[in-house]
Amino acid sequence: MTARLADIAAQAGVSEATVSRVLNGKPGVAATTRQSVLAALDVLGYERPVRLRQRSAGLVGLITPELDNPIFPAFAQVIGQALTREGYTPVLATQTPGGATEDELTELLVDRGVAGIIFISGLHADTSADAQRYEQLRGQGVPFVLINGFSPKIRAPFVSPDDRAAMRLAVTHLAALGHERVGLALGPQRFVPVQRKIEGFLQSVEELLGYSAARAEALVQHSLFSLEGGQAAASALIDRGCTAVVCASDMMALGAIRAARQRGLDVPRDISVIGFDDSPLIAFTDPPLTTIRQPVPAMGQAAVRALLEEIGGTLSGAAQGGAPEPLHNEFVFLPELVVRGSTAAAPGGQTSSSRRSVSEEEPTGE
Repeated sequence: MTARLADIAAQAGVSEATVSRVLNGKPGVAATTRQSVLAALDVLGYERPVRLRQRSAGLVGLITPELDNPIFPAFAQVIGQALTREGYTPVLATQTPGGATEDELTELLVDRGVAGIIFISGLHADTSADAQRYEQLRGQGVPFVLINGFSPKIRAPFVSPDDRAAMRLAVTHLAALGHERVGLALGPQRFVPVQRKIEGFLQSVEELLGYSAARAEALVQHSLFSLEGGQAAASALIDRGCTAVVCASDMMALGAIRAARQRGLDVPRDISVIGFDDSPLIAFTDPPLTTIRQPVPAMGQAAVRALLEEIGGTLSGAAQGGAPEPLHNEFVFLPELVVRGSTAAAPGGQTSSSRRSVSEEEPTGE
């Protein structure tokens, strides 16, 4: 027991006496200190004493489109931790190819009596999807918050990164390195984050690189949000003479690196690649990926705060015989450029006939 106390105390950064007070449920310990000790127990793999196990304030659903892209587990971890600190129990529901749809997962969570739901990159981000499903959910009295993808048709809090600012960061970085032909690889155009990235990219290359609108649009390539999608999009952009490719996700960026290598090109000597998200472990790729960091911790915590406010409003409204009008705000968070090893100065001699330049008459490839 002494060794365990010492281990827990070292992990939590407190004295063994403090650990003992927490484990025995004694008063006189600050809430933050108590939380540090409980976190140390979890990290070291010790079971919490029964007296310290919190009673859940309710279930909160978290719906993600997939888990293959590491950005979604990252969001799930941040949101789950924030909900747990507030006494709620997170329930992760993930779509899979051929499996349950977002609507089916939503119905399942509602049937389980969740206090609220957080959607990450769901149908709310798809401009071709019917937004009425969310109004129906609202009509059932279930509060919800939406991450990545704003819609004026949905009355709910939204949490988003500034996609336009992200593209300006990327293009500014590449322009400073001397790149004159920069391409953009992203997913289907019907998604709101894609549309915003295109707007930011077009404005940036026109202002910073002096492109005409037609020339800028010729360097936008749509594909799928996957490694294979990034590979296909980057191949098309390399064919158009790009010396740098900005990708809408880190997974697409890894595909872009694969496309370059299949053509015998070195990253970053021959072509620079920028990702988007700064997913876990992405710093350890070969080369380490330069990327736009999506502020996941701040966004996840903001989503939880917004949901708890919605839950509180719903409960108070029910007590008074009616629910208040939900918030319709978008909380926008600034991204950050993280420079690593996949970007470098533009290769020399790229204006020669060895690479086909982009003309205003070229097709967009969309």
